[in-house]
Amino acid sequence: MRDMPSVEALGSGIWSLPVPIPDNPLGYTLTYLVESADGPILVDTGWPSDEGWNALTAGLDQIGVAITDVRGAVLTHFHPDHSGLAERLRAASGGWIAIHQADAAMLRRITDQRRTDRREFEVTQLQRAGAPATEIEAHETASPPFDTHIRADRELSHGELVDLPDRKLRVLWTPGHSPGHICLHLEDSGHLFTGDHILPRITPHVGLYPLDEDHDPLGRFLDSLSQINELGAAEALPAHERRFSDLAGRTSEIIAHHEERLDQLAAALGPEPATLWELSTILEWRRDWTQMRTATRRMAASETAAHLRLLERRGLAVCSTGTDGGTGTAAPAALRWRSTAGSAAVR
Repeated sequence: MRDMPSVEALGSGIWSLPVPIPDNPLGYTLTYLVESADGPILVDTGWPSDEGWNALTAGLDQIGVAITDVRGAVLTHFHPDHSGLAERLRAASGGWIAIHQADAAMLRRITDQRRTDRREFEVTQLQRAGAPATEIEAHETASPPFDTHIRADRELSHGELVDLPDRKLRVLWTPGHSPGHICLHLEDSGHLFTGDHILPRITPHVGLYPLDEDHDPLGRFLDSLSQINELGAAEALPAHERRFSDLAGRTSEIIAHHEERLDQLAAALGPEPATLWELSTILEWRRDWTQMRTATRRMAASETAAHLRLLERRGLAVCSTGTDGGTGTAAPAALRWRSTAGSAAVR
């Protein structure tokens, strides 16, 4: 667990307020308070726990702000370490909650799908990924998925200004980590709230998930990194780790990382089709594949799927439906990918 930083005044009416994330190596979410003539707002709220709520309210008290003074909160995306305290904040302050329209739609889909339906749906997706029976059994007996129930008062779109008197806080749609992830450019100060889109040391998870209507999350992620690169923001304020200034350098590093990953995956593809699970086990990961927790392997496979999708878009991979391996089961056939290099050579 990382040490929690202190509440910090960042200048230009901005404060950094750390909120702990229990049992997570990230340690904390950096929520931000932005002052305005009409009262302060928050950028993100933190993980839903009493410990997190106490840290948030204590941080506000430290800078002389009561929870009832908070006018609203803009969420960079729907993940619980960013949105988890939003409903509790609204109940305590009467403030509004704003999120990008694509993540608002995702929240509605999650809410509409019952836990049992979602578990069956996820098992089907594991079967289509070619996951072994032991992996599927582990998923079926795992804890139920985390439910995120948030009702947004405002659904944001790219380019609009958040309604803040005497401030210019502009919404920048930066999909990839989530369908509706946003960065927020405080144009009157030059600060950029990056959420999880750009972090100073690690790269955010970009996966392809069944409920996600974005059919090329990695492609969109890389495109939006290039967009951010052109902003010329003075300082980046991420949701984790620490603030930093070399935004252009960091975006270039992240783009290079994913291009290298795409090259590795393209090299792993051959003329014989392979399942998503088989390809995921070949790739290099920070931790050995066999040593990963079950949930971590599923996330890793979703990252492989996102990279495969972009390779498909670039004409370097092709997907086909496999067979049930002659088992005669009713399980869905696994999808398989192969390189297009062989077929191109034949032509």
